[in-house]
Amino acid sequence: MAFQPIRTERLILRAPLISDAEAAFERRRLPEVARYQDWEMPYTRERAEASMARSAAMDGFAVGTFWTLTVVDAESPERILGDLVAELRWGGRVAYFGYTFHPDHWGRGYATEAAQALVRYFFDELGVTRIESSLHPDNAPSARVLEACGLRFEGLTRESFWVGDECSDDMLYGMTRADDEAWRGRPRHRPDSVRLVPITEHNRRAVALLSTHKSQERFVSPMLGNFRDALIPPTVDGARLETWYRAIEADGEIAGFIMAAEMTEAHPNPYLWRFLIDRMHQRRGVGAAALDEFERRCREQGATAIEVSWAEGPGSPAPMYLARGYEPTGHIDDGETHAVKQLT
Repeated sequence: MAFQPIRTERLILRAPLISDAEAAFERRRLPEVARYQDWEMPYTRERAEASMARSAAMDGFAVGTFWTLTVVDAESPERILGDLVAELRWGGRVAYFGYTFHPDHWGRGYATEAAQALVRYFFDELGVTRIESSLHPDNAPSARVLEACGLRFEGLTRESFWVGDECSDDMLYGMTRADDEAWRGRPRHRPDSVRLVPITEHNRRAVALLSTHKSQERFVSPMLGNFRDALIPPTVDGARLETWYRAIEADGEIAGFIMAAEMTEAHPNPYLWRFLIDRMHQRRGVGAAALDEFERRCREQGATAIEVSWAEGPGSPAPMYLARGYEPTGHIDDGETHAVKQLT
């Protein structure tokens, strides 16, 4: 059965045409596009034409053969934005996919929207049991696309990916049907209740299992590191930090973790040290409500300011802290921006 176009809010994912080769050549020849991809440069028009001709001759996704979907603007279908490339493996039980978009269309959520639609198609229409993808370890924007689809980081293979004479590590992402059901069923609504609760023998396992997306780990310490520093706090300015930590509970479910260095004579301001919202509870207001509770506690304890620090870069928590009134001091501590919020 021939493939039927997939429509999303802004996009159409359609079967390729031979005439799509020119747009494919124009984007794939760009160094910034090819940087983390699997083709050698220079990328030629002849290669684009041959690749598009192969895909145009196919009716749809096939086992053991990559097929290209062209992604166009739904309002202006003549405008090509990029492509999705995928193949079926293990007799059609597993789907592997990737994506390429022109830089003019980066940063607008097109890749995420297209990839999410393809994931739905694989599970709902083709009935696959697993979806896979992989990427260069430095390709954080691509990792965020996969994570927005619900795929999870599953491992890194060292010096395993070759493009010509260049070799790199390869990050592996995957998602099973059960993962997909959990991702689609995760809570999306703003919680009615968010509390900072002690970690006890009854909830410690749920706290230990909290995790962010892999791409967020450069900004948020994993729980193993959080437990380590809670157990054996470091010494700062000649005095050991005194830690206070709580699980974040949203509507009765453990959704995150927060830890601060308490006010002491050596450290007069509380320092918001660790803050993690589980990947299944992000973008529903849990973090904002937890910070409200933490700031309320600091005021009740007589604090006049709260200190925090963050790493810079795409995906950084900096916008959240800046929006809440945390002002950079100009001091950089271990590569992180230091900031203070005055409590009134």
